[in-house]
Amino acid sequence: MTMTLETTDLKVRLRLADDWFTVCDLSTLLPGRGVAALLPDGRQAAVFADRNGRLYAIDNRDPFTGAAVLSRGLTGTHQGRPFVASPLLKQRFDLESGQCLDDEAVRVTTYEVKAV
Repeated sequence: MTMTLETTDLKVRLRLADDWFTVCDLSTLLPGRGVAALLPDGRQAAVFADRNGRLYAIDNRDPFTGAAVLSRGLTGTHQGRPFVASPLLKQRFDLESGQCLDDEAVRVTTYEVKAV
């Protein structure tokens, strides 16, 4: 039996100011794995899909180290809320709000995201 990847024409788009920006094909997102996307202004977003197909996008820059690594972090849930843990110092960031779960004074930018 040969398995093939499911393909789709759907694109993942982020809202930037008053417009939508296409970052990748939906088929490139695997549950539990992030994708880094370069934005027009030079920043990076970390884009994730969960096992239920829900999409999330946050700033890719870890505010504790300054490194653009959040897309490579481990995903999980805490009290029913999805998060990504930085691969460097392991701080967890809520994927819906951007709030750091380990330091309430720190937050990363979140983006509205959709597949069309």
